[in-house]
Parts: sequence; C-alpha cells; structure tokens
Amino acid sequence: MQKNTGIVKHSISIAGHQTSVSLEPPFWTGLGEIAEARGLAVAALIARIDASRGSTNLSSAIRLTVLAHYRDQPGAD
Repeated sequence: MQKNTGIVKHSISIAGHQTSVSLEPPFWTGLGEIAEARGLAVAALIARIDASRGSTNLSSAIRLTVLAHYRDQPGAD
C-alpha cells in the first residue's frame, strides 16, 4: 500500500471568493469520486459542503464528508 502523507493545496472559488483547501491525496480522490457519483463538479460539491459546515474548518468538513460517505457504503464497518 502506498503512503499518501503529503498535503495537496487547491485554490477554488466559493460563492464568488477565492480560497484554498489543503487535503491529503486520498481525500482529494474520495472527494472526486463522490462528486462524480452525484453528477457534480468537485467545486460544486465543495460549495455544498461549505454552505452546510457551520463553524467547522472547511478542510475538516470535507474530510468528514468523505469519511461519512465511505462509512455509509454497504459492507463498511
């Protein structure tokens, strides 16, 4: 198994303002898979997460969304 420990930063536009999001590569991969499954662009999915995250840090909210998605899959323990 390959270790993906580095952080990857992407700049995105949310609600008309630029921001950057730093995540580990597996979270970027998972986010892309979730967006594709929902028929959304990654930026659109991030915007939805941003709109519902409350006071949680955006990167943390994305990680929690990805985790929840995969934990809810059939056969996940």
